[in-house]
Formats: sequence, C-alpha cells, structure tokens
Amino acid sequence: MYRTKTCGELRLANVGEQVVLAGWVQRLRKMGGMTFVDLRDRYGITQLVFNTETDAALCERANQLGREYVLQVTGSVNERFSKNDKIPTGDIEVIVNELVVLNESLTPPFIIEDETDGGDDLRMKYRFLDLRRNCVRRNMELRHKMTLEVRRFLDEKGFLEIETPALIGSTPEGARDFVVPSRMNPGCFYALPQSPQTLKQLLMVAGMDRYFQIVKCFRDEDLRADRQPEFTQIDCEMSFVEQDDVINTFEEMTKYLFKSVRGVDLGEEPFLRLSWAEAMRRFGSDKPDMRFGMEFVELMDQLKGTGTFGVFNEAVYIGGICVPGCAVYTRKQLDELTDFVRSPQIGAKGLVYARVQEDGSVKSSVDKFYDAAVLNGLKDKMQARPGDLILIISGPDTQKARKQLCELRLLMGGRLGLRDKNKFALLWVVDFPMFEWSEEESRLMAMHHPFTAPKPEDVGLLDSAPERVCANAYDMVCNGVEVGGGSIRIHDAELQAKIFKALGFTQESAQEQFGFLMNAFKYGAPPHGGLAYGLDRWVSIFAGLDSIRDCIAFPKNNNGRDVMLDAPSTVDQKQLDELHIALQPIEKND
Repeated sequence: MYRTKTCGELRLANVGEQVVLAGWVQRLRKMGGMTFVDLRDRYGITQLVFNTETDAALCERANQLGREYVLQVTGSVNERFSKNDKIPTGDIEVIVNELVVLNESLTPPFIIEDETDGGDDLRMKYRFLDLRRNCVRRNMELRHKMTLEVRRFLDEKGFLEIETPALIGSTPEGARDFVVPSRMNPGCFYALPQSPQTLKQLLMVAGMDRYFQIVKCFRDEDLRADRQPEFTQIDCEMSFVEQDDVINTFEEMTKYLFKSVRGVDLGEEPFLRLSWAEAMRRFGSDKPDMRFGMEFVELMDQLKGTGTFGVFNEAVYIGGICVPGCAVYTRKQLDELTDFVRSPQIGAKGLVYARVQEDGSVKSSVDKFYDAAVLNGLKDKMQARPGDLILIISGPDTQKARKQLCELRLLMGGRLGLRDKNKFALLWVVDFPMFEWSEEESRLMAMHHPFTAPKPEDVGLLDSAPERVCANAYDMVCNGVEVGGGSIRIHDAELQAKIFKALGFTQESAQEQFGFLMNAFKYGAPPHGGLAYGLDRWVSIFAGLDSIRDCIAFPKNNNGRDVMLDAPSTVDQKQLDELHIALQPIEKND
C-alpha cells in the first residue's frame, strides 16, 4: 500500500502507531542535526522528522528533497514537543525510518500556499498546481458538497435527473451560440446549448413532471467576474404549477442549501419580493444588493425648476443617495467619486454633492444656484442627518441615470464595509417586462426568452401595447448577484405563435426554428414552469469569492482563453477540409 493514513488524519490517539504516508513536500526546515519536512496531501499536513543521530544517511537524503517532491514515508507517530495549533495534526509528528521518493519535481513557478506569490495569469497557466492550494481545493470540495445536497433535496421532492443533448440546433434569440461543424452534414452546424430550455419543456410534454439536471451551458458572450463561456446550471422544470409553486419550492431549496452547506439558518420568513419596476426605482438594478440601505430618493420636485442650475432644469431624472457619516469627505475624495461616475464604464456627466454640517446647515457644490430653503428641503427629503453626505446624479435618460446611481451606491456600500460576505440578503424580483427594445436589432426582444408566458392579465396587450406586457418571470437575487431565474412557460401553441409574431418572426421562420416545440404543444402540453440556478455563482457566494473562476476547476481567462491548454487554437488544414470549411484571411490593421 502507498499509504495507511492520510496527512490530515493522525492525532494524539495514534501515538506509537507505525504508519505509511504519501504526499507532496510543502516545505523543508533544517535545525541542527534534525530535518523537518511538512508532507501535504488533499486531507492536510503532517510534520515528518529525520534525525541525524538515529540515521545520518536517511537524514542526508531528506536534505536533498525539494518543494513538491512526491514522497512515501514509513515511520512511527510521536507526540510533538512544540505543538502547532494552526493545523489539526499539530499535536503529533512522524519519526521517519524509511523514505521513498516517488517523483521529483521542478521548482514550482509560484508558492503552493494560500498566500501565494503567483498572479492570476501564472496560476491559470499552471492550474494543476494552483488546485493543490488549500483555499482552491476547499472551493472544489464545497462545490462537490453543494451538488450532493442539490441532488438529495430534489430527489426527495420527486425530481428526476435527466440528461439532455450537448449538440443541438442553433437559435437566434439570446446570447451568441458556440457552433460546431458537422463532418457528416457538410455546411451544417450544431450549437452548444445556452441552456436546455426547449428540451426540458419537451420533457414536461413527455409527462416527466419534475426534471432537473446539473448541466454545462455555453454562451459566446463578453466575460466578467461572474461569467464564463462555459458554466454550470442547476436546471429544473415542473408540470402543473403556477409561479408561487416554483418560487416556494426553490426558496425551500435555497434555505436547505444554506443550512446544510454553509451552516446558515435563513429562518422561516419568506424572502422579500420586489417587482422589477420597484427594484429599478429604489435601487437602479434588477439585482439589488439588500445588505444595506442607501435607497434612491427621486428629487425632480425638489431640484428641477427651483433654482438656476441648468443641468437639473433640463434633466429627465434627478436622484440621490444619503451616505451616512461621510460629510467629512475631503474635496480630493469627492473628486475621486466624480471621476468614478464620469468613467467610461459608468458614463455619468458629473456628480453633485451636499454635506449636512454638524449644525444642520447644508453645504453643497451647487450652493450658488439654490437658496437655503431649497437645500434644507433637500435635506428633509433625503432624511439626512448631521454628518451625512448627499450624492446626486441626473440625466436625460431615467434608466441610465438610475444605473449610474446604482454603481455609486455599490461603491459607497463597499467603502463603508456594508457588503459583508458573511451576511446574506435574498429576494425575488418579479413582474419583469416581457420585451425590451434592441437598438442593434431595431425590434422588440424577449427580456428572458421567447418561451416565457406573459402575465395572464396582460395577454390582451400583446396586439395593442406589447411594451406594457409583464412576464410571468422571476429572478432570485443574493447579495446583489442574480443566482437564478425562471418563468412560467407558454404551453399553448397559439399563444406561443402570438409571442413569436410580437418578436418579429414570420410564421415561416418561427416554424423553421421552433416548429418542433410548437408541434409538441399540440399533443397535450401541461402547464409548466421552472428555474435555473447558477451553480458557479452559488458556490462563489458560499465561499466568499469575488469571481467564479476560483470555484471552477479549469476556468477560462477574461479573453475566453484556456492558457493552460492554449485553447482555442488553430486546427490542421486536413480537419478543415473534412468539415468543408475555408478560412478567410484576417485583415490586419496598420
């Protein structure tokens, strides 16, 4: 046997036992006539002791070891004289009497420790080494535990885990598809699924009643901290349900996961529900971070037309937040905030501030445009107290100005330490608009997807005012992150055809792309709905990570590249010829 115990297993109760361990050299220390080696495996670290007095040759061999050498050692468990309370095995050590070097190692390009000296790019290039670090390994273990608990919960609720194809047909709605050429069908392409949406609906038509799948999905879209070109969904669908049935089931599942995986009791109270319109009005986001306040206050009545400040007088929207205790901000700090909102990523034209002095008076960057009565009215409207700082953004577009103010709110929440990763605020956002206008496409697009059912009371507006139709859709938000979303689906072929028409599909194009689904509905489709959770996002929240990359074993970088495998890469001309693909030369700009 390579080992009889793991490196994280031995305790004082094992003192006197003869054991065999195997693992990697974490570090080596020489002290007088003794050499100490920390041996690491997935389960922990055990200190090994080599003594010149008992076996000089063995000790000399130990001195030749390097970091990350793979060892097998035999020895006896001994109580440590100088204990280490930072590790579970810190009360014992192993006195080695036999050493086998199973494999040598080059010096790793970065230190294999929690506080490593490796940057992101270097760690991703050597991800197989990065995964040896405790902090990254724990994320993999957390992910494993979460998937086990998901399966346990859904199994007890009567869900069947059913696999759906990874090679499907391409659809134009939603994000860009990754396409796969078919050698057997020249000129034709599969698509990798953005989600198993239509397939799980067909499973409901098939009478499966309750389906789930922990499934890989693919979207060829721009990347950020919470997006990867391939990601994992906990994909679910249920028959004979209304919105409350789905929400209640997956709210229960969320509470179960927090309790069983994270050890957090979210209580018996149902999660808050906000309409999309209310979330946008109060927080400027359809995924508001509810761990802290600083709700928006609309100030059109207070500031438009009540002074001579032209920016406000011409604005379509004026809104502010009250930041507690920040009236002490210096001019330099306020300029930094102005630069932040003016950055290309935020896009505001500027920022107006007002300090509430200790005596209750208001000192503002627009003092000369307003009299004291207006500024005092502003203070009252904002419910600001002495020492508070009022920050105001305005603009010609309500939605854009709200989003800019949202970014400022999140920045200030972070600066004040209000976005605690060990505090969890969950809610449902409901009643989304059914459609949104696409400037690029010059037409209405489905805000979620074209299979989402409208609210029953809004069906009559589809012909006359589709922009006013609300969707029977819902998103779950945790700490300002959309962790899941879903909807009640359309199960009637006629209503589905009407939605396609509203989206600009001709009858022929709808039949060509989605005829398989519409035809299936004609054979007795049950009312159904579902939800998909982002597994990567849940794990990153549970682990307290800023990015989903560290909870994915082999992630892509911000350019969608796997720098370890050097993918994507070019392929041989022979492969291209077999696929009947001719590459056009890429023009290089001067």
